[in-house]
Amino acid sequence: MPKYWLISDRNNGGTGTGRNVSGLTYFVSDGVGPLNDIASWQKATPTQFRTLLTAAADAFPALTAGENEGQSHVTILIHGFNESFADTTAFYQNLCTRLFDGPDSLGICVLYDWPSLGSVAGYEPDRSTARECAGDLTDILSELFDWLIKKQQDANNSNGDPQKSCKAKVSVIAHSMGNYILQKAMAAAWTRKNQPLLVSLINQLIMVAADVDNDLFDAGAADNGDGDAVANLTYRITALYSGRDAALGASAGVKHFGTRRLGRSGLANRPPLVASPPATDNAWDVDCSSFFPPNTGFNGPGLGSVDIHGAYFVTDGTIQLMRQILKGVDRGVLDKLGVTTGHAWPA
Repeated sequence: MPKYWLISDRNNGGTGTGRNVSGLTYFVSDGVGPLNDIASWQKATPTQFRTLLTAAADAFPALTAGENEGQSHVTILIHGFNESFADTTAFYQNLCTRLFDGPDSLGICVLYDWPSLGSVAGYEPDRSTARECAGDLTDILSELFDWLIKKQQDANNSNGDPQKSCKAKVSVIAHSMGNYILQKAMAAAWTRKNQPLLVSLINQLIMVAADVDNDLFDAGAADNGDGDAVANLTYRITALYSGRDAALGASAGVKHFGTRRLGRSGLANRPPLVASPPATDNAWDVDCSSFFPPNTGFNGPGLGSVDIHGAYFVTDGTIQLMRQILKGVDRGVLDKLGVTTGHAWPA
């Protein structure tokens, strides 16, 4: 079974800085050779990729409802702004090593690689490309939705046989501008699948340093139509943020007319505002500032060459927090442990 999974929206054979107008391309790797070399990946047809991924998910252990926190994941990872193919694959491999490898693996991680220009000067072109790619991600989400519905139907037809049920949770980790792509893609998927929802499309969504409006989930906000779709399609949404993120401070000033970024300030209102009760209870946030060394993003790098905007993925505390969130540990439990305020994890 493949170790690494890639769905590419890039041109130039999967490594370019432009969108592939011919459609998505699919790759798998057994882990032999560096992932930043496209030659280390084996191209697959969409059908082959789906078949392999379905077989891998079907091989997950069948657990009871009481073992929910042990259930394996198929996680989609969406990278952020200013990421080349080489940067993205290194980022992906690092996260897989930390969360999706070894005896404590959470399951399978699939990289959705959209064509960021890989240039700091390319913020607005990247934003435009992100909007174009959202439709391709919508196709991926729609297929996942159909797969989950089929699994539920199979389970119903077999009187709840756990071997026929879906053995995987579908989760998403999105970083930076990758959250903007996801926001637009989920809004389109919600419209496309205009039907009563039998299952949540996404079990756990982790929005890391999200480059989206911080009032996304508030009724009356400019993007609340998108936020409503994200909230309805997701069981639990967790935004990891830091007021020390200078990159998102610049983002708000450049293109967002003063609206603060979710990844810099956290939710504008806790819980988000709604037109009528009940309030949206499945969106929450965690200030991760105290997880990072004091000089990170200020007078020195603190974490090698990584600043606050990317520090979540190389800091043990935030990686552990992501693990607990994906497992489905209740936020009240995490609050009592103190870990959601950046305190040390208990021994």
